[in-house]
Amino acid sequence: MIKVGIVGGTGYTGVELLRLLATHPEVELTAITSRKEDGLPVADMYPSLRGRVALSFSAPEKARLNECDVVFFATPHGVAMAQAPALLDAGIKVIDLAADFRLQDTAVFEQWYGMPHACPSLLAEAVYGLPEVNRAAIAKARLIGLPGCYPTSMQLGYAPLLAGATPLVNEASLIADCKSGVSGAGRKAEVGSLMAEASDNFKAYGVKGHRHLPETVQGLQAISGRPVGLTFVPHLVPMIRGIHSTLYAQILPEASNTDFQALYEQHFAGERFVDVMPAGSHPETRSVRASNMLRIAVHRPGNGNLLVILVVEDNLVKGAAGQGVQCMNIMFGLDESLGLMHVPVMP
Repeated sequence: MIKVGIVGGTGYTGVELLRLLATHPEVELTAITSRKEDGLPVADMYPSLRGRVALSFSAPEKARLNECDVVFFATPHGVAMAQAPALLDAGIKVIDLAADFRLQDTAVFEQWYGMPHACPSLLAEAVYGLPEVNRAAIAKARLIGLPGCYPTSMQLGYAPLLAGATPLVNEASLIADCKSGVSGAGRKAEVGSLMAEASDNFKAYGVKGHRHLPETVQGLQAISGRPVGLTFVPHLVPMIRGIHSTLYAQILPEASNTDFQALYEQHFAGERFVDVMPAGSHPETRSVRASNMLRIAVHRPGNGNLLVILVVEDNLVKGAAGQGVQCMNIMFGLDESLGLMHVPVMP
């Protein structure tokens, strides 16, 4: 059994980790930390876990993290990089759901996250935890920087177009129009997340610049091996969970005869958690709710030179906790789908 610890278990990604790991056949939940909720049974905060999780929250200094095989950080940015070195030195694997180990350039990290990086020496070995792209490296890793929710949808949505040796689209002018539910902002008191503010409303934000942009560009360039230009505009929609990304790419004249539907189907053939839907489909966020599945539909309106890719995922599962569990399974040589084969919740 894999002994698992979670640092920061009171937020939405923390409880998603608990939900998934509580029924994982190869996992023993060993520790879950919260300084504020020290001593409180997890099931008292989250009644959905009654009968499934018997642990109580522990202050970080009292938690049995040193007994774990792997520790997940479901914490604000900056926490994992302060604690990861000691855990790694003790032979414990680390999976960070925040941004501490996503960006390879410390100057870029400091620019977008407003803090110095506490352990830049670890960035060289940190593996970006996108299984469909970095599976082989994840299998050998001891430190994972998990992708953000928006970047997951954009990178997997664009990956088949960029992965080949020959460009198929204008990689200098990709456009991503993305929408997320309010849970993407985390479980904290914020005016913009209040029901009276977010409900019956729809707005763009971060148009001038969003911290997921450099991460996504870094990932897309790693896939293509070429420079990539991306315009990314996120939006807040009045729903609890889910991401819908509409991606645009201009088809190059020399690629005009490409069968893009077949390209996507072949690229993701055998992937358990990427569903390339039939031509003409319009995937809905509710079709992936509470699951680790990401669904993609490819459109070429009027058979013209513009490609439109529709991508949906649950931001808390494939966009966070589920992808973390997927990485854990790979790191420990398990079936990648263990603990993750939940059918999406409808309606």
